[in-house]
Amino acid sequence: MNRIQLYLSHPHPCSYLTEKQAKTLFLDPRADLSNALYGQLIDLGFRRSGAMVYRPECDRCNQCLPTRLTVDLFQPRRSQRRIIEKWRGVEAIVRNAEFNAEHFALYCRYINARHPDGGMNNTSEQQYIEFLTARWCDTFFVEFRLGGQLAAVAVTDRLAQGLSAVYTFFDPDRAKLSPGVFAILWQIGETRRLGLPRFYLGFLVPGCRKMAYKAEYRPLQIFNYRKQKWVPLDGRSSAPFLSTLLSRSEG
Repeated sequence: MNRIQLYLSHPHPCSYLTEKQAKTLFLDPRADLSNALYGQLIDLGFRRSGAMVYRPECDRCNQCLPTRLTVDLFQPRRSQRRIIEKWRGVEAIVRNAEFNAEHFALYCRYINARHPDGGMNNTSEQQYIEFLTARWCDTFFVEFRLGGQLAAVAVTDRLAQGLSAVYTFFDPDRAKLSPGVFAILWQIGETRRLGLPRFYLGFLVPGCRKMAYKAEYRPLQIFNYRKQKWVPLDGRSSAPFLSTLLSRSEG
């Protein structure tokens, strides 16, 4: 990897844990980024939001854990198999990463219903596409249609070593079908179909309910910031175990 410039932010309110202050390590936005370089950075715990590449770099907290899955070892749980069954007959269509009015309308419905106070309301078309894509990144949008109707969209990055989940949004009226879970299961299956070894799920945050669900996909690896390497997440999914793991990584 070529030498790259990184910047550390001042402390700011954590996006996931309201009582905590966070620091963020950013890649220089002027850097000559490529899909290949991002593939190396994601294996160092970095993620992207639009064209911004970052990872948490907090002083006394390691709760934002980058996660990845070896897809050939994954076996869906009984509850996940039931969700797959609910989506029997779904049509999955891969689209280029470009603005689509139907997708945007669904995104706005999703944000207004699921995150009304999250500061993402009244998003413009340009803000929407800049949030989900980057000119240097190989990204595609997966449409999931039931009975011809758009039910969900999963934004996905394609890397040399695997696929990476970026963002999924769905019809709020279909929430009982667990579209977010189904999207992940589809992405895992697509990674396997492409003959790629890894699927990257994003950050697991044990103390944040909306970010803790990633522990349901096993065998999961998490990036240990202190050791600067990926380590397996133990099969025990209990909060006490995660608490012990976090305290060890901090010590």
